[in-house]
Amino acid sequence: MNLRLIGISAGVLIILSLPLAGAIAGPDFAGQDDGKGGGLLSSLGLADPAGGSRTPAPGAPPARQAGPRQPGPSEQPRTDSRCGPELSSPQGVEAQTCILAGEGRTWGRSYYRNTSGRALDAVLTVMGPAGRTVQIRCAVGAGDEPGLCETPREDSAGAPDAYSAVAEFAVPDDEGRLLLRSGSNSPAPADG
Repeated sequence: MNLRLIGISAGVLIILSLPLAGAIAGPDFAGQDDGKGGGLLSSLGLADPAGGSRTPAPGAPPARQAGPRQPGPSEQPRTDSRCGPELSSPQGVEAQTCILAGEGRTWGRSYYRNTSGRALDAVLTVMGPAGRTVQIRCAVGAGDEPGLCETPREDSAGAPDAYSAVAEFAVPDDEGRLLLRSGSNSPAPADG
């Protein structure tokens, strides 16, 4: 009886360890390259060096060679930016405002950090050619975490240097007292 119990226990342990062995070996049980050195068949030496299995599954289509993979993330569209200087106020607000352009669209973005200890309102305005203006209001929470306020992306109506942006940070309950104004204008180059 003791041998029967040991045999049953051993069988149960083997059955329970199969999913663990599959998880350790990787999801590729056909021996194809999974980026970790192969699947279960290749780790046991049952796959051929080309990455295919020596013993194809019944009814499986013939193995095909995968094309070369290119490492890294896919190429992102180019975004041009023109940013003004990083500014800070004595009340604890820091900001930098930019004009961004890409894929035939232009928009404004202001990066900020609010260490004033109170919630603020931010108004970001983008001014473009022919009197075009886009404005958005953003709630700026109290805290030290960096954030951003961004206008919607609009179809470009001219060159990026024809646009400018201004972000204004104010206290909402103090009759809109302005704490900081940040613009996308680039600082003037220093002489010399």
